[in-house]
Amino acid sequence: MLVLNEVSKTFYPGTVNEKRALGPLSLELKEGEFVTVIGGNGAGKSTLFNAIGGSFLVDEGQILLDGKDITYLPAYRRSREIGRILQDPMMGTAPHMTISENLTLAYMQCKRSHGFGIGKKEREAFREKLATLGLGLEDRMESPVGLLSGGQRQALTLLMAVLVPPKLLLLDEHTAALDPATAEKVLALTCETVREQKLTCMMITHHIESALRLGDRTLMLEDGHIVLDIAGEERAAMTVETLLAKFRKSLDNDRMLLS
Repeated sequence: MLVLNEVSKTFYPGTVNEKRALGPLSLELKEGEFVTVIGGNGAGKSTLFNAIGGSFLVDEGQILLDGKDITYLPAYRRSREIGRILQDPMMGTAPHMTISENLTLAYMQCKRSHGFGIGKKEREAFREKLATLGLGLEDRMESPVGLLSGGQRQALTLLMAVLVPPKLLLLDEHTAALDPATAEKVLALTCETVREQKLTCMMITHHIESALRLGDRTLMLEDGHIVLDIAGEERAAMTVETLLAKFRKSLDNDRMLLS
């Protein structure tokens, strides 16, 4: 499904600020795999997602998605097959457009349509999808998204990202900016969506317990490299205490120890 071969990225090369942010790093995800990603601040988690999503081109290596080489594809081309939700609820939607218009944009982008507008059938499908969120948004389709709460916007962003199921879903700490109760609700909704649609998914989280409990595989990054890759019985036997004891130096610089 997703293959990274010896991918690397250095920022500000040849200057005093030169920083090797990623790799060389190799990784392979199977179709339908749900992988949680942890690591301290500056470990390379978001850089990894940016490389996969096309926010920048890698210096070396190759990125394959479903057998297709996307290494040099621009971000807008990758977005048709890669869904992504960022930490800031304000980043994934257009606040001055209505819920219906935001869904229409997401739908038409994934369908590669050059027109603007949807029919009655699509509109009813949007309403049904919104109803599954359990937030009453199906009755507010003509409301500007800017009037929604952070949790509602993030739930809507999730729906937009999977309206047409992507080949890969990237979740970059997508509940970190929400209050605990709302974060738990959005996280539960996320897991349900990934499971029902059988999506291939990677999720960055600072909450170690969630990283070990959710999904079926956990990666840990340090200095742009994968230092831990566990699944199955090994992952089931791993506890938060064991992980912290083994990697406390790497995790000591961020809020993981408080989660």
